[in-house]
Amino acid sequence: MTKLFGTVAEFANSETLSERAAAVLEHDILAGVWQPGDRLGIQALSERYEIGATPLREGLSRLVSRGLVSAVGQRGFRVASVSEADLADITQVRILVETEALRRSMRDGLDEWEAGILSSLHRLVRSVEREPETMREGSPEFDHLHKAFHRSLLEACGSDRLLRLHDDLYYQAYRYRRTMMSRIDHHERFIEQHRFLADIVLSRQSERAEAELSAHLHQTLEIVYHGPTPLAGK
Repeated sequence: MTKLFGTVAEFANSETLSERAAAVLEHDILAGVWQPGDRLGIQALSERYEIGATPLREGLSRLVSRGLVSAVGQRGFRVASVSEADLADITQVRILVETEALRRSMRDGLDEWEAGILSSLHRLVRSVEREPETMREGSPEFDHLHKAFHRSLLEACGSDRLLRLHDDLYYQAYRYRRTMMSRIDHHERFIEQHRFLADIVLSRQSERAEAELSAHLHQTLEIVYHGPTPLAGK
């Protein structure tokens, strides 16, 4: 007899495996193990990660919705390509999402929100001052601290959806940001920019803060595609 429904434990296990598949694939895409345009064959991935075909497909579908993987008709999946147009689109949507979240946070944020910004800024600055090269190399610790600072600016927005959009867009921009960070020669400038952004936000200068955040997000596009060695789009 065909088994139509699984047990609760089986469904939970399937969910866990699909989450694991999405997590390991996301990690390797962001780390550059899988390059833009690479084909992601189910059989090869199943052997590499020791995860079944069904949870792998589910995991890949999650990454499609997050913009890291492209579905190619009936031919399977590929790592999402990179291009100036793609980064411009990511940047514009980030500006829309993050300036709205920032405006709400500056309006409603209390002492705890301000303390979170100062704490995350301090940890980021101290890490860069101790080991400046981790910034250029895109180390996991640096990127964790960098993301934590930018998220701290938005934490008081009162919208989980805005914060989730921020998270997804941050990771979609990650491959471009690694290129940008490798071209920054002076860590002092990086620290100065982030301190300045935090100061304006904490002073509740809404229009200035939104303009500064927009310019801050836009510089990835400028450095990656209009710097001395532009990234080649695919």
